[in-house]
Amino acid sequence: MEFVKKNFIENNLTIPKLLVFSAVAYVVYLLVKFVLYLHELKRVFRDVPGPEKHWLYGNLHLIQGLDSDEQLKLDLESCNTFVRYYAWWTSFGKVHITGCHPDIARMFAKTSEPKPIGFMGIYRLGLPWLGEGLLIAGGKKWARARRLLTPAFHFDILKPYMSIYNDAADLLVGNLERYMEKKERFEVFDYISRATLDVIMRCAFSYQTDCQKDKGTRHPYVQAVEEIADAWNYRARKPWLYPDWLYYMTRHGKQFRKNCDYVHTVAEDVIKQRKEALDRSGNSDRKYLDFLDILLTAKDENGQGLTPLEIRNEVDTFMFEGHDTTASAISWILYSLAKYPEYQKKCQEEIDELLQGRDTDDIEWSDIPKLEYLTMCIKEGMRDHSPVPFIQREFTHDFEIDGKTFPAGTTVSLHIFGLHHNKNVWENPMEFIPERFSKENIAKMDTFQFVPFSAGPRNCIGQHFAMNEEKVIISKLLRRYWFELDETHSVRRKIGAVMRAENGIYLYVRPRDL
Repeated sequence: MEFVKKNFIENNLTIPKLLVFSAVAYVVYLLVKFVLYLHELKRVFRDVPGPEKHWLYGNLHLIQGLDSDEQLKLDLESCNTFVRYYAWWTSFGKVHITGCHPDIARMFAKTSEPKPIGFMGIYRLGLPWLGEGLLIAGGKKWARARRLLTPAFHFDILKPYMSIYNDAADLLVGNLERYMEKKERFEVFDYISRATLDVIMRCAFSYQTDCQKDKGTRHPYVQAVEEIADAWNYRARKPWLYPDWLYYMTRHGKQFRKNCDYVHTVAEDVIKQRKEALDRSGNSDRKYLDFLDILLTAKDENGQGLTPLEIRNEVDTFMFEGHDTTASAISWILYSLAKYPEYQKKCQEEIDELLQGRDTDDIEWSDIPKLEYLTMCIKEGMRDHSPVPFIQREFTHDFEIDGKTFPAGTTVSLHIFGLHHNKNVWENPMEFIPERFSKENIAKMDTFQFVPFSAGPRNCIGQHFAMNEEKVIISKLLRRYWFELDETHSVRRKIGAVMRAENGIYLYVRPRDL
């Protein structure tokens, strides 16, 4: 100790000066590491095609000032130019591969690699909302949750939901009645979102709500989810807001946290009520187990159930994905059918023939496979509008694309909208053509050129639930009404966790003579 003190004095060093020196040395070390990292990135990605980048902020300058619709056009231009994949650079030297070709979707399908949740990972920004539920979790945590939750979507579980689909659709049909009588337009997303929220709450959680009551205002949960998703996308485009301490000081960050707290409160109330019902009567009053029953009672191979936080994460995830993605699909499909009335008419003819002579317009389980033309229109609507526009994975091992090796830690984005509109994959991709999905044409398709529900082990666990719900709700609406566009309103896509419309979608409903 005396020797150290002596050296401090002899070299005129003090502890504060030594700390400053150490801090400067550490900063220099970090800068050197960052420069070496950039050099390595340049070496790995130097021959990867992509838009021209800036040395500091990569490609971000290309999207600054663009609205979502304009950004989608830019993305689509890159997909059509580079065909299979391209490099997209953000600031701080971050780069990821963006794929828009069936071969990249096929690579996704072969792996269950995690979502990027590191500091620069986009999915990290959604953790305060959804936590590490099935959408965001990775590795063993994801595999365990997937294993425990898969039984909730067995066909025997889905069949009884048909009555709920029909009942919720009837409420929706009734809500549109006044717009038909007054010949007024209505905003599609608002009404469809409330209907799909009603469905997921009743099917998955046995939770009765009044969310479809037409009060003249948006449902607070639907509005909160939309604002959270918008905030997520807003923050993702501005890397300087990635530090949490800074983001939560901003007005946007405070509102994001407030909305997250609100949706957590809703989820916790759903869980609390179901627990109390189970405690009172067990499952004696139940005809089937719903999603929340399985969440509360499932145990893994070690006899361990889900923790309260894990349960809430899954409830938040399925309340969001179970209503918002389906609402997006239905809304855009109705828009397309209104835009192309010849296809709307064909769907109505199929539905009318199916229901001819019946005492009720309810769609039965056995009717689902008979709605062949409507299914073609639904699939074409999900191709053309891609309810989930893109997904990402962070590879935990080295991998190859076209003989080129990329290192572990590389983020790969599957641009689903780009894939679905890639002119090198689809003929006339910007046109709405339901016949693409006839049985004959599907047989000729690459399995991975149409992936609205993703693909592989991390595909959408609720895709059959969603498809059945879409068929019932759209059938009920088309049976009762004829839909027409509001020609005075311009519809523009808005990117986010779910594809929405920038200023909504407005349609008119007309009566049908049956």
